[in-house]
Amino acid sequence: MPPFEINRFTQPGFTFNSRRSPVFATRGMVSSSQPLATQAGLEILRAGGNAADAAIAVAAALAVVEPCSTGLGGDAFALYYDTGSSKVSALNGSGKSAMDISLEKVLSMGIAGSLPMRHAMTVNVPGAFGLWADLVDRHGTLDLAQILTPAIRYAMQGFPVSPVTAELWKAGAEQVLKHSPGGESLLLDGRAPRCGEVMINRALGMTMAKLAEQTPDEAKKLFYSGKIARQIVKAVRENGGFLREEDMATHCSLFQDSISTDYRGYRIHECPPNGQGLAALLAMNTLAGIDVAELGEPYSAQRMHYLIEAMRLGFADARQHVADPEHYHAPVEELLAPEYGSKRAGLIFPDRANPASKSGIPAATSDTVHFCVVDKDGNGCSMVNSNYMGFGTGIAPEGLGFSLQNRGHNFSLDPAHPNVLSGGRRSYHTIIPGIITRTDGSLHSVFGVMGGFMQPQGHLQVVSAMLDDGVDPQEALNRLRFCIEPGEPAGHVCLEEGLPRETIAGLTEMGHEVEIRNGYDRTIFGRGQIIVRDPQNKTLCAGCDPRSDGYSAGLC
Repeated sequence: MPPFEINRFTQPGFTFNSRRSPVFATRGMVSSSQPLATQAGLEILRAGGNAADAAIAVAAALAVVEPCSTGLGGDAFALYYDTGSSKVSALNGSGKSAMDISLEKVLSMGIAGSLPMRHAMTVNVPGAFGLWADLVDRHGTLDLAQILTPAIRYAMQGFPVSPVTAELWKAGAEQVLKHSPGGESLLLDGRAPRCGEVMINRALGMTMAKLAEQTPDEAKKLFYSGKIARQIVKAVRENGGFLREEDMATHCSLFQDSISTDYRGYRIHECPPNGQGLAALLAMNTLAGIDVAELGEPYSAQRMHYLIEAMRLGFADARQHVADPEHYHAPVEELLAPEYGSKRAGLIFPDRANPASKSGIPAATSDTVHFCVVDKDGNGCSMVNSNYMGFGTGIAPEGLGFSLQNRGHNFSLDPAHPNVLSGGRRSYHTIIPGIITRTDGSLHSVFGVMGGFMQPQGHLQVVSAMLDDGVDPQEALNRLRFCIEPGEPAGHVCLEEGLPRETIAGLTEMGHEVEIRNGYDRTIFGRGQIIVRDPQNKTLCAGCDPRSDGYSAGLC
């Protein structure tokens, strides 16, 4: 075997063969799926920026170094904890569908079931940049020029591609980029960059540099009403989509209150619909009256059975009620009432899977990034940015350096469904940041687990680990997971390699259709980050998912 050299790098197996400790700091912490993105956030904290400033620096850096999962062509959601008011606010950066699209028009084209997965007609208005600008404008302290500097540097000077991202980029190249208009601009000599190769994206760097010259409001006008908007619309319409310049120009983020439920004496916060955070809260509300720790060890069949069944029930309700809040009022207060949780808990049979809960299945999956920041003053931001599926449609507008999402694929084609396809609507959204507060209103943690419909399942599992078992954030993320797989009619329960044989056998005996995932197939279980804050000594403790390339780092 020859000595190791970077240019001879061989992708290792996706295994857990090393130990990670939680990371501690006092004057700020950043956790993300990419080391370079974490460093970008720290650079801004060192410069005097707060959690909002650093979060957008991380978001922009991830758009450069992990474009398969996120970017300016996607959407974003954020939860922000303001230490002065002890309030958690939600910011919805999802874009609406084109006004020109309609269910009748799509059905007349012979389309049934769902919109074509990667087609230009699935492109909604990209809402990510609007959220970036709005978060900085409302909560930030620095200007965009300083915040976007690390990302622009990575794009213009190049960055070495990390291992998991190289695999995702390779899959995206084969599945979509090589066949999509403009997709080749995101490749290196016609192929995905390999791990350790330096990738340069000057087009994206120049796009960000133009935005960085502006105030947040001016930058939004440039993106949604200027040349960038025209290039996006041109690319979409030339490929059979319906987006118009008017759709871009009328985009705005939604400022909302978080929705929450009590779990073990803590308050779990999520973004309200059209995000699917409701599914996670429903599952926790169902389990609130059950002593989960008494069901058995974390990897016991009995305990995993209860979490799986609660999650199915959560998905079943969420699929009926998650839709554009401007067109459908979800009965959130009623769904999260303790009485409703107790009623749903009665549908969990202790010894077998309940066939009635089988409707609780996710419908699709996606690639996404989650990241979180807590600053020296205790402000916290949990944020998710996503292209939906890897590279979205793969359509890259000329000269902009990013691909466009395919979030419209999440619309229902059932005319009676609240999430039915219609012009000018926000679709069901998978991306969900999370925040936990204590009974006195202080910040306990910012957290999240990215990965499409894995996200509420990941939220349930890491929150249970921390609040039912009292483990640290790194241990919560290290634990092996289940994932109710997308699809009809029932959806398999995917289990991570390494779970005890007796657990697998026990779940099978209870009627769960299980499937073991290993290697890079483990990406289905998501990649999470958590930062916990001590209210007395202000110490921060963070964990970063071992399934990712990333890490947590802080300042003292």
